[in-house]
Amino acid sequence: MDSATAAAAYRSLFAVSADALLLVDNAGTILLANPAASTMLGYTPQELVGLPVDALVPDATRPRHAAYRQGYARSPRPRPMGTQMELVARRKDGSEVMVEIALSPLQSQGLPYVVAAIRDIGAYPRVKQALKRARYAEHVAEVGRMAVDTRDPQQLLQRVPQVAVETLQADAAVVFLLETDRQTFRVAGSAGQAPPETLGSRMPNRPDTPPGFVVAQGRPVVIANYADEQRFTVPQEYLEVGLVSAMAVPLTDRGQTVGALTVRSRVAERFGDDEVHFLQSLAHLLAASLQRTHTEEALNHAQRLESVGQLTGGIAHDFNNLLTIIQGNLQVLEDYPAVADDAAAPQFVNAAIRASRRGAELTSKLLAFSRRQVLQPTQVDVAAMVESLADMLRRTLDQRIRITVDVEPDCPPVLADPGQLESALLNIAINARDAMPEGGALTFVAARCQALPAELQGGRPRDYVQLAVADTGSGMPEAVKERAFEPFFTTKEAGRGTGLGLSTVYGFAKQSRGAALLDSTPGQGTTVALLLPCHPDAGREDDAPGVTGDAVPPGLKVLVVEDEPEVRAVVVNFLRALGCQVDAMPTAELALAALTPDAGYGLLLSDVALGPGLRGTQLAVLAQQRLPVLPVLLMSGYSSELLDADEASAWQLLRKPFTREGLAAAIAQVLALR
Repeated sequence: MDSATAAAAYRSLFAVSADALLLVDNAGTILLANPAASTMLGYTPQELVGLPVDALVPDATRPRHAAYRQGYARSPRPRPMGTQMELVARRKDGSEVMVEIALSPLQSQGLPYVVAAIRDIGAYPRVKQALKRARYAEHVAEVGRMAVDTRDPQQLLQRVPQVAVETLQADAAVVFLLETDRQTFRVAGSAGQAPPETLGSRMPNRPDTPPGFVVAQGRPVVIANYADEQRFTVPQEYLEVGLVSAMAVPLTDRGQTVGALTVRSRVAERFGDDEVHFLQSLAHLLAASLQRTHTEEALNHAQRLESVGQLTGGIAHDFNNLLTIIQGNLQVLEDYPAVADDAAAPQFVNAAIRASRRGAELTSKLLAFSRRQVLQPTQVDVAAMVESLADMLRRTLDQRIRITVDVEPDCPPVLADPGQLESALLNIAINARDAMPEGGALTFVAARCQALPAELQGGRPRDYVQLAVADTGSGMPEAVKERAFEPFFTTKEAGRGTGLGLSTVYGFAKQSRGAALLDSTPGQGTTVALLLPCHPDAGREDDAPGVTGDAVPPGLKVLVVEDEPEVRAVVVNFLRALGCQVDAMPTAELALAALTPDAGYGLLLSDVALGPGLRGTQLAVLAQQRLPVLPVLLMSGYSSELLDADEASAWQLLRKPFTREGLAAAIAQVLALR
């Protein structure tokens, strides 16, 4: 091939490349652009030539990009796709697009130029879906934090429709609440550009009205097109403002429907299963917050503790099922060859996985409030727990509160229930926040305890760790300090405290064979310290070998019982990836029919809450009466509060959401006990 033909071929390759290509000189000026660059960025090829490449970078990151470009010019080197995350290009109209960029310097060819190849990552459908689900989970987590922190339901009634509209890019969202007579709906919250109903307006509760139909159905309702809707009467004003499609989910309080949350769009067939699950999660959080407010107004101090458990338990099951589906499918997606072999896709899948884990962390924090968990003492890494909790508090507490961590090097692990320990520390931190309305310092200190209080003397000698939380708040006078650990004692105004925070901290410490100490001075702050026993096997690394998927016997035959189809599919995929033979049933009754002596099952894996009919714990009892040597592993989106005290000690519990590796470890542990 002669030089002229080669040059023509190179120009053709540059022009037809599917990726956007820019030829840039050392000064950052674009010398040449192909048609794909023009299409992606909204400029004509002539407009791109001579344009500074910095003009294609968002204003917020332009200074950082300029510094990077100058450094790159001094030391040019090839950079393939996928080496950076969250790169954004700015189009001519000011809109932005997430991209990946490869850089190819031509200095080795004697040319002072760089070829930049730009790819729109939104073109990856699986990554796009994963990012969408991760975004939904992150916004649910945001509302969850608000549901925990706020005592005013009006804030949530205003925020939930806003989050629904913004996250789903919908046109309107409305919260309908039933009045006490259940004959009328009241519009309690709305957001968007086109909600026909005004805040405070009324609508009759009849099956032929949009919210009345949702309440009558008692389940999510999706409207593909209002023009074709025959199940209820569509108000004319909906059509007049251009609304076309919608979805709605009921709001339930202790099994009774109390309202509906509706989202509407001007686009036909706008909402699918992911959107319905997202709206259900928002509805559960909103309903739980409303339930908490009503309960606190009606019940005495002793009943308030139960209401907190109902709040967290009501959220946890569906939220954890949603997270199990998201995490499970992301983990399966991560192994797809099309994703694994792509330079950019794995990083965005990992970003979605991290977002779903933050959702799981939120659920864990909510469950800590229930105080219904059966204590399950285990080895707890104090440094890791305190660092994780401090990181979460930095994101959720007043930014004027400075949080520091001081853990003694080689601080031994403690023997405690990790969930209850985290709940105790969270209670102390929230009290500290309330004592510092103008901000201050919150410090976590952990060290091996050298001197024990009198109440721990005289028993069997053992080592302790002192875990202290100190604030610079208002402090307590002596009279308050003497009663601080008493149940139902509080100095907060009505509606802001149950008086159970420090008393549950004290009870947890005592139940853990430790102690809780309090030191406080008015005007100088408060320190609450937990004394917890060191784990007896601290430092014996060989006693706690890691359990991996290799510990699951190849060909293990497992009977899975799970009433949620998408969760069931995730569990089946996990088990098959671990080399198991799997049969799956939606109910305990069908599972019992399959549990015959010649069926050859090596494990029963069942959810605890199975809808109408037998619970998973009842199935486990009947299964082991029939097959005494059959190992049983239960899983639940709640926590141990679904298990009776006797049951909690009889069965191994795998908490949702879980990973494939977590499932493998739990199976290996159950089999090892047989």
